[in-house]
Amino acid sequence: MGKDHSSDPFNPRDRGRYRRKVQRCLDTLARMLSDGSFSFPRKHIGLEVEVNLVDEAMRPSMTNTMVLEALDDPSWTTELGQQNIELNVPPRPLAGRSVLELEDDLRSFLTGAGTAAGEADANLAMIGILPTLTHDHFDQKWLTNNARYSVLNDQIFAARGENTVLSMEGASLQGQKPERLRSYAESILPEAACTSMQLHLQVAPEEFASFWNAAQCLAGVQVAIGANSPFLLGKALWHETRIPLFLQSTDTRPEELKNQGVRPRVWFGERWITSIFDLFEENVRYFPGLLTETDDEDPVEALESGQAPKLTELRLHNGTVWRWNRPVYDVVDGKPHIRVENRVLPAGPTVLDMVANAAFFYGAQRALAEADRPLWTQMSFQAAEDNLYAGARNGFDAQLYWPGVGWIPPDELVLRILLPLAHEGLRMSEVTDEARERYLGVIEQRCLTRRTGSWWQRETVAWAQKRGADRETALAGMLARYLELAQSEEPVHSWPVDA
Repeated sequence: MGKDHSSDPFNPRDRGRYRRKVQRCLDTLARMLSDGSFSFPRKHIGLEVEVNLVDEAMRPSMTNTMVLEALDDPSWTTELGQQNIELNVPPRPLAGRSVLELEDDLRSFLTGAGTAAGEADANLAMIGILPTLTHDHFDQKWLTNNARYSVLNDQIFAARGENTVLSMEGASLQGQKPERLRSYAESILPEAACTSMQLHLQVAPEEFASFWNAAQCLAGVQVAIGANSPFLLGKALWHETRIPLFLQSTDTRPEELKNQGVRPRVWFGERWITSIFDLFEENVRYFPGLLTETDDEDPVEALESGQAPKLTELRLHNGTVWRWNRPVYDVVDGKPHIRVENRVLPAGPTVLDMVANAAFFYGAQRALAEADRPLWTQMSFQAAEDNLYAGARNGFDAQLYWPGVGWIPPDELVLRILLPLAHEGLRMSEVTDEARERYLGVIEQRCLTRRTGSWWQRETVAWAQKRGADRETALAGMLARYLELAQSEEPVHSWPVDA
């Protein structure tokens, strides 16, 4: 989404031409899947992290252009808001010591970015939602200076025909009443408040459905044990407020279309799948194009000439349907491949916590994907979606449904069932014992203590308010302490709640 895009207004012919080209790309993908056009030497993983920039007062620092110029590193790129930058960590095999090396590389990238941010009098903040954001930061002038973001903003608002409504009620802080947010925005910048970590796994086409279905099963427990986004616009809301915020900030539907059951573009899905084609075909069938540019490639001719088609329009369309687990088609060094992109997790709090979240996901995903009796044959798709929202809203206090167990809290589900599966999945992936024990040990302790980044943020703010601080002061003080503790690289479950 950060690539350059024409700022010229679209005309009706653009949409028709784009729709026909997307369909031709889809037909080409179907042929590639049927013909076995994909090479797959071994599983590779990748990781993207969205990072906030803050000033000394802990307010958003709208300096991403300056920071990226100072970095001069293609691994870093823009994101939607001027307070955001995004890191794309180079892909690597999952096996061996790769996950340990991922931790080292991620820390190195962030150290370099921190130095560049310092030149702009800014600091890095890896957190699901920056708690010091105000309504003023959703003004369209704070969009990153990239034509694609402006066009996307205009197209979403044109489709909806009215301002964005932000409406949610949260889980109450200790000893306080539940808080409710009701606000409006005149741009899609509330989406920029949602900073996440995205996990990629390259798989063979015949494996994709099992790995995607497994990821869907895991989404609810992932957000429950990894929550790090409890505050928005001064309100204590869901433990992982990114989930409803992302849905509402990019919603192209006015109330009337919601009432008709039209699907949102931030979407969990509606069924288990049997092929990656199912997801791309649904995207094309259900969602109109937002960025309707086309290129000169004929994908059928490219395939018949022995080249890997770029499928530019299909990939562009896929980038504007924000599934929580998204299919990805890509071409690297002239070879096409497909990936599962897991999008449910927030950024932060520490590098160690994020790599632990990744290791848990990859391990549990593989174990579920290759189980003799697939979990999704025992579980309704609706139950998996309900788990996502329950885990996001209530964190460790959620009740999740799991086949053979019934209703169970996330910590118990992980400790009893999923952690042993994650260990087995990492062993099957030939991950070293050192890496497996290091990262799954963090997940185990997090579940034993029932402490996430969200729990720590909420407790710290409540502690400050009990001692007389107002909410604004408490949030700024909490964020400053958060950044200090994140530098220690101690996992969040060990962080103290103090001044």
